[in-house]
Amino acid sequence: MKEKQFNTRAVHAGERADFTNVNSVVTPIFPSVGYTFTDSNELDAVLGGEQPGYVYSPRYANPTVAAWETAVANLESAEAAIALPSGMAAIHLALLGAGVRAGCHVVVAADVYGATYSLVQGIFTELGATVHLVDVLDLVEIEAILEREKVTAVLVETISNPLMKVADLPRLAEITHAHDALLLVDNTFCSPYLCNPTQFGADMVIHSATKFIGGHGDVMAGIVATSTVLKDEMVRLNKLLGSSLGPFEAWLAHRGLKTLPLRMRQQCQNALEIATWLQSHPQINQVHYAFLPDHPQFELMNQLSGGKGGGAVLSFEVRGAGKPEIFALMDALQLIQPATSLGDIYSLMLYPAISSHRSLTPKERSNLGIGDGLLRLSAGIEDVTDIQADLEQALSRIGR
Repeated sequence: MKEKQFNTRAVHAGERADFTNVNSVVTPIFPSVGYTFTDSNELDAVLGGEQPGYVYSPRYANPTVAAWETAVANLESAEAAIALPSGMAAIHLALLGAGVRAGCHVVVAADVYGATYSLVQGIFTELGATVHLVDVLDLVEIEAILEREKVTAVLVETISNPLMKVADLPRLAEITHAHDALLLVDNTFCSPYLCNPTQFGADMVIHSATKFIGGHGDVMAGIVATSTVLKDEMVRLNKLLGSSLGPFEAWLAHRGLKTLPLRMRQQCQNALEIATWLQSHPQINQVHYAFLPDHPQFELMNQLSGGKGGGAVLSFEVRGAGKPEIFALMDALQLIQPATSLGDIYSLMLYPAISSHRSLTPKERSNLGIGDGLLRLSAGIEDVTDIQADLEQALSRIGR
């Protein structure tokens, strides 16, 4: 039988695993920390990896978590996946699993999520790794670094946060693998619905599942989809780190995954309409959205997403606005919620200068193009006319 379509896999992937005497439609929540065995030989075999089974949830595996890992691996066209308690935990473990250690060189897109920037520039640099921050669009510079240094890994975002640059994943994979490095892709903004980086050569695909995969603002989780070999290495490391996702969170994330294609279709449509409307608004200086026809990487985004859209997130610069005007605009919002997240069914507004990129200095933000008038909007599933009306009335407040 041929492989099922994405919508069908989103609903069914990971479900109905072989749980003894359990025939539920939905995977149950297994909160048990420990598991018993018929005899010590069976325990020894499971601990030794000679037969499948569950031993100790916090550091080995849990049936509910495993079901969700299976589902995400399926949707990302990967061999396996490992679940973590947050997106940042996923980024951290992915870098360690890729082999980033003291003395290693790692190439990182400069305008990644602020916490990712601080992780690589702070902790990994302090631990002895050399980090090369680059413009993800400058493939010549990236290739030059790979030719000059023995690079262990290249880390990029499919769509960058918050300036919506689109990474040329096929070319990046070609360059990276030609120099025996691994390509790590944070695919949070796209979700598996819009793009599967493994199909373009990525070695690890990382998600803050708190965002689109969970989708309802009620669970924090991260996940890395990758090969079986790389997952095994991350499992080995995580047995020592203890950064394990709980079964309740995994169950919520798995439940959210089932409606991902429905939510993303509506959110992409809303985001495109809002971005198009904002482009002609007299108070908006510039709009960043990957599926606007005049976006520099529109054709690339169209290729990566198979024409399905540019995601639910856009950013825009309010003309002549600084922190006081932005604060006044956000305080005037009535429908859109000023919250430090994205990917929810609710429309959410964020001010990068004080939130996602707060850890950067003003000069670092300025060098990246993140000005004091930049706002990020994650479009929800509300009626787009209501979202626009709320933006209009908030803009009119600061206009007066």
